[in-house]
Amino acid sequence: MIKIAPSILSANFSCLGEEIKRVAEAGADLIHIDVMDGTFVPNITIGSPVVKCIRNCTNLDFDVHLMVEHPETHVDAFAEAGADSITFHAEVARHSHRILQQIKAHGIKAGIAVNPGTSLAMIEELLPDLDMVLVMTVNPGYGGQHFIESQLEKIHMLYHTIEDMGFDCDIEVDGGINEETSKLVIEAGANILVAGSYIYGAESAEQAVASLRG
Repeated sequence: MIKIAPSILSANFSCLGEEIKRVAEAGADLIHIDVMDGTFVPNITIGSPVVKCIRNCTNLDFDVHLMVEHPETHVDAFAEAGADSITFHAEVARHSHRILQQIKAHGIKAGIAVNPGTSLAMIEELLPDLDMVLVMTVNPGYGGQHFIESQLEKIHMLYHTIEDMGFDCDIEVDGGINEETSKLVIEAGANILVAGSYIYGAESAEQAVASLRG
């Protein structure tokens, strides 16, 4: 089943609770929360206190994406704030397996993200312990970027590796997702699609969410 995860990075932060409720009513499956620290990526977004404040706005799972240096220092706070899954970047983690254990100790799902320039070889040994791999189809840090088509082969390779080895692992994609690119990533093997500006900028969020499912 294809799941749609609107990214609140593209929401109107002056009424964030209402923006979350709007996409939930439009048929979203998850709420994607981009956490940026101004170091690993240029922008700074939100911290765990904001996640705690918006937790009661919806029953949908909170899919927290840590685009931060030293993710291990943030895991506990976001888990306690109400995250249902936490994903961190392979590029910044010195002890990835230990961080996965830290996340799972909270009884939530653990994922790892790879940037466009990062090889899947960097995470192959972790696949048995992952609930999700997030393939970035843009370089992280900004919303509204253009989809990088070269990542389709990465998604395809990852899908077949997971299938061949019998792992239970979702493939999430984030970046430049719209009605056209969603078809490409689904065909390549992705089953969770993150979209920000395409959903929040649409006249009808309901129609935008439906169009991404194919």
